[in-house]
Amino acid sequence: MLEIRRELVDAIVAHARADHPDEACGVIAGPAGSDRPDRFIPMINAARSPTFYEFESSDLLKLYREMDANDEDPVVIYHSHTATEAYPSRTDVSYASEPFAHYVLVSTRETGTEDGPYEFRSYRIVDGEITEEEVKIFN
Repeated sequence: MLEIRRELVDAIVAHARADHPDEACGVIAGPAGSDRPDRFIPMINAARSPTFYEFESSDLLKLYREMDANDEDPVVIYHSHTATEAYPSRTDVSYASEPFAHYVLVSTRETGTEDGPYEFRSYRIVDGEITEEEVKIFN
C-alpha cells in the first residue's frame, strides 16, 4: 500500500495538468529504507510527448547523486497519461527498474489542464509483473 500526503498528491496532479498535453514525470524521494514519500521532485519530460515520457539523463544522474547524498530512495516514480487510463503501458513496464518504488500514474484524459476528475493509481512493477496497490491519502 502507498501511504502519501494529500499535498504530494496535489503536487503530482498539478504537474500533470501543467504539462498536459505532454506527459509529466517526476520522483518523490524519501528516507532510505523508509517507504515514506517526502520530497517532491518534478522532472522534465525530455521526450516532450503526449504518449511517452523520458527523464533527461543528466537530470536523472544529478537526482540520483542528490538522493545518495541525502540518504534517500526514489519512493514514488510518477508520470501522467494524457489520453488513456492510469495503467502502465508496455513501455512503462520496460522502464520500471526500481523494484521497491511505487509507480504512480495520474490520468488527465478527462479534464486536461482544467480542474475536475482525474485517475490516481499506484502499482508495484517487478520483473515485468504489474500489481496494483491501494493508495491511502492523509493530511
